[in-house]
Amino acid sequence: MTFTQWFQSWGGEAFGWFLATTVLILMIALPLMLAVAMIIYADRKIWAAMALRRGPNVVGPLGLLQSFADGLKVMLQETIIPSAANRGLFLLAPIITFTVALIVWAVIPFGPGMVLADINVGLLYLLAASSLGVYGVIISGWASNSKYPFYSALRAAAQMVSYEVSIGFVLISVVLWADSFNLSKIVLEQQGHVLGFFNGFGFNPLLFPMAVVFLISALAETARAPFDLTEAESELVAGYQTEYSSMSFALFWLGEYANVILMCGLNAILFWGGWLPPVDWAPLYAVPGIIWFFSKILIFFFIFSWIKATVPRFRYDQLMRLGWKVFLPLSLIWVFLVSGYLMLTRYGA
Repeated sequence: MTFTQWFQSWGGEAFGWFLATTVLILMIALPLMLAVAMIIYADRKIWAAMALRRGPNVVGPLGLLQSFADGLKVMLQETIIPSAANRGLFLLAPIITFTVALIVWAVIPFGPGMVLADINVGLLYLLAASSLGVYGVIISGWASNSKYPFYSALRAAAQMVSYEVSIGFVLISVVLWADSFNLSKIVLEQQGHVLGFFNGFGFNPLLFPMAVVFLISALAETARAPFDLTEAESELVAGYQTEYSSMSFALFWLGEYANVILMCGLNAILFWGGWLPPVDWAPLYAVPGIIWFFSKILIFFFIFSWIKATVPRFRYDQLMRLGWKVFLPLSLIWVFLVSGYLMLTRYGA
């Protein structure tokens, strides 16, 4: 008996399904919010270590409660809305950013069968839903009625469109090889993928360059350093967040880090075997798949933090050149290479 069927057995078909789905959503959303709090703490600790500083170490043991103290602080602050701002859109923008950051987790498989919506077009849903995040940034920049947030909104629109094109072509290479848009099937196709031993498309020499392109594009898509041009403090004060305070500001913060965790998870799912162990060796399968998945997310998050702590911010022309003149043609050429290779080997053309 499945989780949903258990609820339906005593709550009726419709109400049981509604209850089961609500519980499953909360089982994803609540731990995700806790993970965001802890990941912000980890982010600050990694930056501090790389700059030979201590980082948060006062609130709670080892500073573990620092993120919760920051959350409490913004909850108690006053929400200030600029007099010239469009009030409705100003308040709507952070809600959009936060909501979109949550809905994409509906199709992420945490382990075998551990997914809220195991739909056949999961990858398309994910691409469509994640691209909506830019609307929160654009609306906040426009509704603030201030020049720096507006400049930031223009930058965000151009940046996210530029790198989503590259991400789209990278995903085509993965879909061609896995022969499916379903994220669970993409993970299973990676089992014993290289030499019947390594689990992951990233171990494939033909797909490894796309894994690198996807990782860098994920940094740009989430506006992380060195691509954080939307909130470049030396030029735009705080970018699209300049006029925000209290919980409206916190929603942007939560949405941003939820997206970062999502991109770390996508790197793991699409190229490094998702919930599978790194190698196809029976004893390693004794470790639950969700542990392997979370371990890979943490590894990629460390890489994200490492890059932020060490790489200087790009100029805007460098950002655009990398997206349009390097990643776009490279990912397009790789679609032809992968499809040609598969036609010769898999389909015998």
